[in-house]
Amino acid sequence: MATAMLNLVPAFTFILAISCRMEKQEWRSTSSQAKVLGTIISITGAFVVTFYKGPTILSTQSLVVPHELLSSPQLNWVLGGLLLAVEAFINSAWYIIQTLVLKKFPAVFTVMFYLCFFNAILSTIYSLVLVRDPVSWKLRPDIGLVAVLYSAIVATTFRISLCSWCLWKVGPLYVSMFKPLAIIFAAVMGILFLGDALSLGSLIGAIIIVSGFYAVMWGKAKEEKMSEDSGVARFKSSNETVPLLQNRREDIRSSV
Repeated sequence: MATAMLNLVPAFTFILAISCRMEKQEWRSTSSQAKVLGTIISITGAFVVTFYKGPTILSTQSLVVPHELLSSPQLNWVLGGLLLAVEAFINSAWYIIQTLVLKKFPAVFTVMFYLCFFNAILSTIYSLVLVRDPVSWKLRPDIGLVAVLYSAIVATTFRISLCSWCLWKVGPLYVSMFKPLAIIFAAVMGILFLGDALSLGSLIGAIIIVSGFYAVMWGKAKEEKMSEDSGVARFKSSNETVPLLQNRREDIRSSV
């Protein structure tokens, strides 16, 4: 359910981007129709992967973790769904706000420094409140140290910096469209390292997600091409009008 609800991030981002006028939506344009249709297709494919399993195509032996440890009790399904929907909306709003900040202050590394700095302060306070055992704060040269380093370097610094750079360059909709693709990578990693079985639903959902993803990318590329062509046309028209004005002024001067 957590994966399914987080698939709402592209939909929320698309709605907020149109509301904030970050995305131009012309319903008669094929590029806008491709973006809308691609977003819906990607979300549909993500839900297919989550809720439809189907027959098993490939089965492997579990390598690391028993499946009993990966399951969790369903404490409150309704409350959990609402909280996950709120998280998806906040994630989308974060994309929009960060894009607005980077447009006003296009210094990605400075923004990332303050973001990571205050994240470290808040995480430290939160950990001090929850973790009272001093032994838990000791780092040992084992898989725990690897997890901490990976979370700090890759999952936080590199991922957020790359995400912010993409938000600055191409906007929030492009970045949010990669959320459904995470389900495909999660399914592949589960098959390789956790011994999960490859089901027909995962395969069909992956094909649907990729199709919607490429539809949105095609729409974005067509919009960029149209904007470039319109810019070139305006530049040519401005260059053509300048000599005409100059000739008109010379004619007036010669007649005087």
